[in-house]
Amino acid sequence: MNNSLTKSRIFSILALALMLYFFVIPAVFTHNVVILAKENKVNKISPVAVKVWDYYEKGRYVSPSTPKDISDNLKALISRSVEIGSVTAPIWYVALEAPNYPKKIFPHGIPVYYHFDGFSGNVFEMNTINHFIGMNPMDRGAPYLRMVAPYALVFTALIIILFMLYNSAIWSWLMLVPVSLPLVFLGFYTYWLYWFGHNMHQWGAFHIKPFTPTVLGDGKVAQFTTHSFPSFGFWLLVAISILSILAIVSKNKALKAGK
Repeated sequence: MNNSLTKSRIFSILALALMLYFFVIPAVFTHNVVILAKENKVNKISPVAVKVWDYYEKGRYVSPSTPKDISDNLKALISRSVEIGSVTAPIWYVALEAPNYPKKIFPHGIPVYYHFDGFSGNVFEMNTINHFIGMNPMDRGAPYLRMVAPYALVFTALIIILFMLYNSAIWSWLMLVPVSLPLVFLGFYTYWLYWFGHNMHQWGAFHIKPFTPTVLGDGKVAQFTTHSFPSFGFWLLVAISILSILAIVSKNKALKAGK
């Protein structure tokens, strides 16, 4: 086998492995878990979904309001009406700090993690804070995108598989989908931040001018200090993107050598 083609397949396999483990498998097997948990329909959550959710939740952020001994036990959390979040790799991290949230109790401020298929962290608390300035609840953001995320992730993984199996140029072009994942997320994330900041309501206790929340870095909103940075899922997307580029370049080199 051509050396460049071997390299292409190695890069593709690595990209696929990251895609499957951190995004596709948890997104597919825990699809609708958060919705069913909110509706207290634990009997409708499959045993496989429970096991997958418990497995991926290990080592994740635990809210001060979440009992530590059951933080990775989905059924126990639902029985106690504790907030449930997405377990795919968190891509972006946002935290708010304010005088009424003391460091001793909230060492990380009020953090929320953004995923392709939902949110995790202190979502309820963040929505409460946003309500004070007349901002919509987080669930209003990208509802259809979050709904189709598992299917889009499966489609992206399928592209990588077909790229490995076939040498047609069309698959090299389609590999631009996994290449673009970091930019796709940033694009949607930035747009929805703009939408939230420019669609405020009058119900808020504080009235502020339309604004775009800080996309990257530290900012200030009313009395709150904000922090917005990539989480480890974003760097996984960057790794998938780089591996996909290397796979494309290696395969193109092999195909040119074979002519």
